[in-house]
Amino acid sequence: MKLIVGLGNPTSKYRGTYHNLGFMVLDELAELLKLKVKNKECLALTANAVVRGDTVVLAKPQTFMNLSGESVKQLAKKYGAYPEEIFVAFDDADIPLGKLRIKTEGSGGTHNGMKNIVAELQTENIKRIRVGMKCPAIEERSVDIKDKVLSKIAYEDKPLLEKSVKSAAKAIYDYILGGDLEKIKLHLND
Repeated sequence: MKLIVGLGNPTSKYRGTYHNLGFMVLDELAELLKLKVKNKECLALTANAVVRGDTVVLAKPQTFMNLSGESVKQLAKKYGAYPEEIFVAFDDADIPLGKLRIKTEGSGGTHNGMKNIVAELQTENIKRIRVGMKCPAIEERSVDIKDKVLSKIAYEDKPLLEKSVKSAAKAIYDYILGGDLEKIKLHLND
């Protein structure tokens, strides 16, 4: 079982914002797997497939970011997914713009969506891929992080973030196909 979750905010108002990088990764992954993420269940849009004998569920929670854990908890229960079978993609303002990081466990950090998932599942044993969106304005604190994450992706950031989204989706795709996560990590920011 592999439950792959992309975090973001629903509705067209948030499309193309930094906070929806997780949704973008999931959409790219769905293309690689030739799936349409359109089923409505467990407070999410989902797509299901069997890949190399494993059930794979792609999910985009529709609860808004800060309540993502409610959807993930329902999906985990419905599909019998253990926390270690869950892989979450999301934006991270603590990582430089365009960089990717994979962790297999840890707190939710400063990300409210991931914090809610950790709280709802009552474990930090959850794989995640973080797409960096830290910029000079965040470092200098000349912009509020909330305002930045909810803003449309700046024109000058788009090429780098599009590359990162594709790389993140490919990393998850390789993992789904049975790739070793430690080896995937080594080539993540090539």
